[in-house]
Amino acid sequence: MSKVTTELLLERAVPRSTRLRKIETLNLSKLQLKTGDLDPRLFSRLRHLQNLDLSDNLLDKLPANLSLPDLRVLNCSNNQLEDVTVLKQFPLLEELNYENNVYLTTNDDYKVMFLLQNLRLLNGKDVTKLANHVRVVNSRELTSKVTAHWERHFRSQLPEKYSAEHVKFLRKKFLKSAQTQVIYGPSSLSEFTRWRVKMIAEELLASMLGQEENTNPETQERVEDNEEETTENPREVGDDDIAQVTLVPSKRRGTLSTAGSVSKRPRSQCNTEEEVVLSPRKSGHSQDEPTPDRPRASNQQTKVAEETHRNGEQPPKGQSHGRSSQLTEEQKSQEQDKRVLTITPVKNLEDKEVISLEPLHFLQCHSKGNSREDFKTQLWSCVFEPPLDSGARKDPVVSTSRTMATCGGESVCLIDCETGIVLKKYKVPAEEFFTVAWTTLTMVTNDGRKKKHNILAAAGRRGIVKLIHVSADFCYGEIKAHKKPIATACFSPSCETHLFTASYDKRIGLWDIGVPDCDYNFKASQLMVLEVASIPLRIALVPSCPDQFLLAGCEEGCFAWDIRLDKPQKSRPFEVAFQFPNDKGEATASHRVDGLAFLNKDVVVSKSSKTGSIYLWSWSQSFEAQGKSCQKTRPALILAELEWSTTDLPYLTLSTCPAAESVFCGDEKGSVWMYNLSKHSSAWRASKGKRSDSRIAPTQILEWPELRANGELLTEVLINNVVTDPTFTYLIALTGVNIAAVWKKT
Repeated sequence: MSKVTTELLLERAVPRSTRLRKIETLNLSKLQLKTGDLDPRLFSRLRHLQNLDLSDNLLDKLPANLSLPDLRVLNCSNNQLEDVTVLKQFPLLEELNYENNVYLTTNDDYKVMFLLQNLRLLNGKDVTKLANHVRVVNSRELTSKVTAHWERHFRSQLPEKYSAEHVKFLRKKFLKSAQTQVIYGPSSLSEFTRWRVKMIAEELLASMLGQEENTNPETQERVEDNEEETTENPREVGDDDIAQVTLVPSKRRGTLSTAGSVSKRPRSQCNTEEEVVLSPRKSGHSQDEPTPDRPRASNQQTKVAEETHRNGEQPPKGQSHGRSSQLTEEQKSQEQDKRVLTITPVKNLEDKEVISLEPLHFLQCHSKGNSREDFKTQLWSCVFEPPLDSGARKDPVVSTSRTMATCGGESVCLIDCETGIVLKKYKVPAEEFFTVAWTTLTMVTNDGRKKKHNILAAAGRRGIVKLIHVSADFCYGEIKAHKKPIATACFSPSCETHLFTASYDKRIGLWDIGVPDCDYNFKASQLMVLEVASIPLRIALVPSCPDQFLLAGCEEGCFAWDIRLDKPQKSRPFEVAFQFPNDKGEATASHRVDGLAFLNKDVVVSKSSKTGSIYLWSWSQSFEAQGKSCQKTRPALILAELEWSTTDLPYLTLSTCPAAESVFCGDEKGSVWMYNLSKHSSAWRASKGKRSDSRIAPTQILEWPELRANGELLTEVLINNVVTDPTFTYLIALTGVNIAAVWKKT
């Protein structure tokens, strides 16, 4: 039976009333109401209701037919609302508050500003000016882009005489293409943009084809976007936080490619486009550990000459802002000037296809103390955010991610690769972050519902793992995993709460980080310790059996461990040490392996800085070799060797893109060596482990463009890490001069 009755409504009216039609103000807060308790037939009798308070209840949505034609003020804060488009049924609404509804984002703010033409106050802030911008300027720009997209790609596909089937097919194709290709504003508003693009596209089709319009916002699938703006103690990032260096077009000796200019991030008058800082509620107080030996440092002392400027004002230090405080000014976007940088193949071979990459951004967002003169901070790790519910969603609009987490110095940044906007920034003074890793946890809400959220783990010099709930902008906890720095970490693909941490204390720990409850209480526990003979630098779980074996590249060798939890030993020595040829061609198990990744379920790619070479070898055949013997040292069954730089500088790590069957590795000159091995994989399977006689040359080399800062060239650029997203749409190069470079495949 519904909790809301006629008697309750009359009693909770302010002032109390004897007739429902006379009630103008109604307080239904703190009654533990659920959606089913709001009977539309009963509420339809409140014809003159102007002020309704539904705060502090358990509402996950509002009924679509409450029939309150005169409603002017609505408070539904502290609920579990997931959608705001139903609010369009209150066209006269002037004041709206839905703070502390964890599933609502900045995208929902923009939706209600568009839907409610009379809205003045949103979450206590005056949004009149911004709302007018959303309804007028934003709509005008999006309409122009959608129309241009139609004219450029689809008008020619519409014949003079067309059938209903042809129109249906073209409509579906156009709507999908428009939502994918039309980009405007920051990535944090991508859901709102797709929502509006679909409406505009349908209106355009209706006007051209004479069809009945279908622009009901409620038909738009709700996208769980973890790129919304910061809601918990954000700090706006101004010019002092992020800079972009200038890409200077010039001729390069021995290169046929042309260098394009770096596109600038869209300028904005709206604080929602500002880069913001994740402010942790908990911070570590442990003493600083000694910095890991990183012998490489750039001598670059130049200044950034050309930077992106913001119109928003910087708040005083320590000032706290809620999400609604960021909706006070207009927003506008600037078209980006982009030119394609074509990579030159190392050898002009007809059977090697040249990939064209477009330079999008060169970002300086990890500076110590936000100094523009910092060209020494080393950037180490980059991981793309996994899409939520990607397995159930087939729409490419929502099943891919262009958001990456990068770390270096005292900060971790979340960056939109397409726009170059730093969505969020998390800083820990005196820390130096070396690694970041993503996992997706299924958390339980107050009312017992399950919902997936992405969690980011970040660790470094202090040996402490920070756990960040990204969509809530909240560092909810930490794990004091090691007494010495953590070099790298990764989550298990078979168990989302299992985290491996490799430390300079010569141990690899397996942790169960637990799942936080609705109050962010969690319990972490150590499940296993893997003993290492030397410092572990890179770790990788074997894809064919990720819950059974772990591989690690270390300062003095490459080792494998049995990590099965059904065994009683909590502390375990390595199972196998793999041998590789040294500079003299002799097999040795004692050499630094600072690059390690799997190309597929069996082929391992590893790099040794001593020999300046990259080996491809078979995990299964190497591990099973001499399996009947008691020897722990076994030769790696090498399938091929890749040509690479002859430098002896360590820690220039490599990465792979299994979907593209490609390997990437940077060098000491700022170049990215790219190897497309799709034509070799079948040969390795056919040869049954026989090593290729000749070294495999890179398919092509992406050379570092001439970046000029304050009139001087940025030189001595070391590429610490190269990463691509799973579909090889974006390529990221992290450098030793505090620059994260973003290229896009064209």
